[in-house]
Amino acid sequence: MFFNSKKYAEEAEKNRKHNLWQEPSLFNMISLGLIASFAPTRIFLRMHRKHIEDHVTVEKKKGNFEQIPIIYFHGFRGGDYTTKVMVDQALKDTHKQADKFLKVTVDLFGNFRLEGTWTGDKQPIIQIAFRQRIVGIYGIDYYLSFVLPFLSKRYHFKTYTAVAHSLACPCVIRTEMKHSWQKSFPHLNKCAFIAGPFDGVTYLGDIPNVNVLNEKGRPSVMNPHYLYLLFRRKRFNSNISVLNIYGNVLDDTNTDKFISVVSAKSIRYILAPQAHFYQEVEIRGEKYAEHSWMHDNPFVIDIVDKFIGIKK
Repeated sequence: MFFNSKKYAEEAEKNRKHNLWQEPSLFNMISLGLIASFAPTRIFLRMHRKHIEDHVTVEKKKGNFEQIPIIYFHGFRGGDYTTKVMVDQALKDTHKQADKFLKVTVDLFGNFRLEGTWTGDKQPIIQIAFRQRIVGIYGIDYYLSFVLPFLSKRYHFKTYTAVAHSLACPCVIRTEMKHSWQKSFPHLNKCAFIAGPFDGVTYLGDIPNVNVLNEKGRPSVMNPHYLYLLFRRKRFNSNISVLNIYGNVLDDTNTDKFISVVSAKSIRYILAPQAHFYQEVEIRGEKYAEHSWMHDNPFVIDIVDKFIGIKK
């Protein structure tokens, strides 16, 4: 007859956990994305109690070596489907079973769902899925600021290889530069960028065929995000190797339909003088170079897997 507050709280918590990883509403994604984009408002995200749902099988290391995981990141409005084909091919190239990778689903409150396997070989594979997918560059920055140290502490790695698509590309660089002085923060070993918008997105600050690169590769127009990287370029460790893959559908815009060739290539001016190794690859043709197709393009995946050292 009396209200059982403890039982109600346990039931509510059970239901909340059960629904935690369902697709959030558009309002949820946009509102939390905006809160995460501004440093002063992030305190409201940190105030929530955090939950870790761990369903991971952890294998013992198969030798005396340092593990350097390969971490796959998607960009704006992406999801696990963005990197699925790349992860599937990586598993084949490393001769792992289809489920021998770690899938990490994370939301902006800092809740984690961990699934799959942390393998005991030199290059465990991690797939990151951001639950609030509609986030800009500052929101993805915020994700990386707590996701990377969380995984590093939990699975004991110091460096990692990044494979990033779209907006995640500049965020990986920003994170490396921002935390370059922190020894406890995991740092880049190699990074493969696919269709990265380093100096603007088409029609959102980057009008096709307006911006140009000079003979040194410096863009004539630089947005604030590009300037952030440019002014901090000395923080990019000289031991890092970089692969930059971009697309040109060969229409009159010189874009991959979303990112201009100039925006994608502009990162060379910042990173090439600093990096241990820097390589660019242009993918051409509407059938092969469209922004949302490139992460599934077998030719692109083959180049990436050879670069990160899982395929000869």
